[in-house]
Amino acid sequence: MVAMAKCVKTLDVVFTEPSKAFYCGGERVTGRVVVEVLRAARVSAMRLRAGGVAKVHYSKGQTRCRQETEYFKYEQVVVLDDQPTDADGSVLLRPCNKYEYSFGFELPQEGQLVSSYKGKFGSIQYYVTASMERPGQAVLECKKTFEVEEPIDVYTPDLLSPTGGSKEKKVTCMFIPDGQVSLSAKIDRQGFCEGEDICINAKFENTCSRIVVPKAAIVAKHIYQANGRTKVFHQKLSSVRGNHVISGMCDAWHGKTIRVPKIKPSMMGCSIIRVEYALMIYIHIPGSEKLILELPLVIGTAGRGSRTNSMSSQEGSVSDSSLSWVSLRMPSQPSSYSDLEQPLTPLLDDFDGEDSPIFMTAPAFQFQPPPAFTEVFTEVEEECNGNMQMLQVC
Repeated sequence: MVAMAKCVKTLDVVFTEPSKAFYCGGERVTGRVVVEVLRAARVSAMRLRAGGVAKVHYSKGQTRCRQETEYFKYEQVVVLDDQPTDADGSVLLRPCNKYEYSFGFELPQEGQLVSSYKGKFGSIQYYVTASMERPGQAVLECKKTFEVEEPIDVYTPDLLSPTGGSKEKKVTCMFIPDGQVSLSAKIDRQGFCEGEDICINAKFENTCSRIVVPKAAIVAKHIYQANGRTKVFHQKLSSVRGNHVISGMCDAWHGKTIRVPKIKPSMMGCSIIRVEYALMIYIHIPGSEKLILELPLVIGTAGRGSRTNSMSSQEGSVSDSSLSWVSLRMPSQPSSYSDLEQPLTPLLDDFDGEDSPIFMTAPAFQFQPPPAFTEVFTEVEEECNGNMQMLQVC
């Protein structure tokens, strides 16, 4: 909205459905341009421009990389209904009145647009701009953006097919062979939606002398292209971890789940901006590089809020009830917690750096602080006084 103190009080673009989350290809965008003036003003034309553009901008050393791609462009001169115009087409606006210019246009058909996006080095934006032209004065503009989402169906045969792989790595210590670490993993499909659970079946084997920890994470890769250069930005979205695997042992995941967080769908139709997702299953090896296996994922829009949400909520309620049952079986509270020490367990913590410690502090139950002994003694004394009886001494 534009507010001017001299002549124009309000210049705003208002959509017919302001609460609409996003538009899809082929839908119609409608609204109105609202104008209020403080004193009489003559408007020669009210131009409406709409469009969608992808922009990439980043610096690489002293080189500034910029590139744009336009997806659609629309322009219209809107007029007031039931409002007299002069011979040149201008309109006289008077104060204490609200004037509304109606507009409407259709978006290109499905498949010709890409979803709205805002990232670290680029963006894809759809907008509506209203320009009020006045004779002999500067043009006033008001810009309003709206979201577009291109549907992606993840229930196609290609995305419903399982995928997997295996990796192994030889570990050395001061150029001396120290065994190897291997992993193999598989997921039942490649396409998922927000809120769904990914079931992982994996096997980990450790024949080196170190304690390793298997982990899994959903990662996003943002790829920007400008001036023939490519910029890649990685982002970890969610992660899970398994039990530590000591030397000469192996471990397996049978249906271990990781939930897809609230993220934008995959973007593959833009020539200068791409967003790709992957499930990264890896083994953290102290003093060495991780062993990483990446399985491609496609995050779609169809079927959001699947039944896995309700199943997970049921599992959460069961786990809460089991925890409450365990709390009933806990021993009585000790008189002082300051004498208790938290033991050190030979585990690796969740730090992914190179200097990950070998030991971590095991989690302890958080009890409520015990009551003061003076309060307990007072209550017992009152109860005894109430039921006290005199005994006859022989």
